[in-house]
Amino acid sequence: MRILLVEDEKRMAQALCELLRQEKYDVDHYDNGIDGLSAIESDIYDIVILDVMLPGMDGFEVAKRARHSGITTPILMLTAKTELDNKVRGLDSGADDYLTKPFMTKELLARLRAMGRRTLGSTDGILSFGDITLDTNSLILSCSTSSQSVRLSEKEYRILEYLIANSGQILTREQLAVKIWGFESDAEYNNVAVYMSFTRKKLDFIEAKTEIKAVRGIGYELRCDDV
Repeated sequence: MRILLVEDEKRMAQALCELLRQEKYDVDHYDNGIDGLSAIESDIYDIVILDVMLPGMDGFEVAKRARHSGITTPILMLTAKTELDNKVRGLDSGADDYLTKPFMTKELLARLRAMGRRTLGSTDGILSFGDITLDTNSLILSCSTSSQSVRLSEKEYRILEYLIANSGQILTREQLAVKIWGFESDAEYNNVAVYMSFTRKKLDFIEAKTEIKAVRGIGYELRCDDV
């Protein structure tokens, strides 16, 4: 799961990035509202953690403009202000939830897990498509028709997670590269093909009827025509 953190307090941002990466999240960080809004509008993130007090543009305005642009990505707003009016303003601006500083990391992680389940449509950390199920906690891929299972690597997991979340759609190589490796990565489209091959081998290993189909000149699509 890819998370965008928009936070201008350097120490806070460093601590949160470290925490989230330890929890196996992919994280991108921006320290101002203008760049943060631009990143949100790329629509490649699963969750946005957005501070209220930001240079350039405050979090309320960032959330409001993102929603006006049609972005539906869940937003968790961070605020040092405890007044009810500020919390209401944040929710009215388009935030899905808010957390008041200082906060416990356990609470932050619990809220992110809850938002992630809603975003991906999972139940108790399980994603399903066709005859496969993907455990988002253990990274175990299982097949209901063969009773086989296998553990995925992080990149294999990200690929299948993204494909399941967008089932019925063709995802381009560019979308996959940016989603899995991020804007700042030097990853090339060849990486997508390589890891797609690895992921297909895992599907073959568990004898799944679900397949990753290549759409010539476009990208990839998750299909299961035999279940």
